[in-house]
Amino acid sequence: MQPALQISLNWSDWLDLFQHYFMLSMLSIGGAISTLPEMHRFLVEQHHWLTETQFNASIAIGQASPGPNLLFIALLAWNVGINSGSVAAGLFSVLIAMVGILVPSTTLTYLVAGWLRNNNGLRPVRAFKQGLAPIVIALLIATGWIMASSHPQGEWHLWLVTIVTAVLIWRTRIHMLWLIGAGALLGWFGFI
Repeated sequence: MQPALQISLNWSDWLDLFQHYFMLSMLSIGGAISTLPEMHRFLVEQHHWLTETQFNASIAIGQASPGPNLLFIALLAWNVGINSGSVAAGLFSVLIAMVGILVPSTTLTYLVAGWLRNNNGLRPVRAFKQGLAPIVIALLIATGWIMASSHPQGEWHLWLVTIVTAVLIWRTRIHMLWLIGAGALLGWFGFI
């Protein structure tokens, strides 16, 4: 199978990829998925290392697969490496992206968790935690917007399904697996 893009990456590009994921690790409040708009800007719009289709497929497969929520980052990096021409480049790309996204946030989380455990009753700590909630929600909305905006404008039924699903999750106690199953059936029968 021929890659969708043929790109050439030099060592400064690999270092740039590592540094970008390293920086995103420190911004990933609410999980790595919250930095998706920045990943899109960097990988698709700025460097053109991935196509829109590769980007969206990597997210969809990574999120649908069992296992850690970070699988989409490995898939994005894999596609960058494969687009540069080899399986070895794909594996190297996965390695540097995963080290870049995991090491800083994991280290910070480990250090801060102990401090928070000892200072959880302080008013500024509680205020900080409560203040993070709107930030996480805004980042997730931005992620949803990036994913949704890749569809043509005439796809109103996709927006309808998204809005109905969001309202059902928000206002009912229906388990999300039922909604995912309903979405799969709608896709199976060609409605979306």
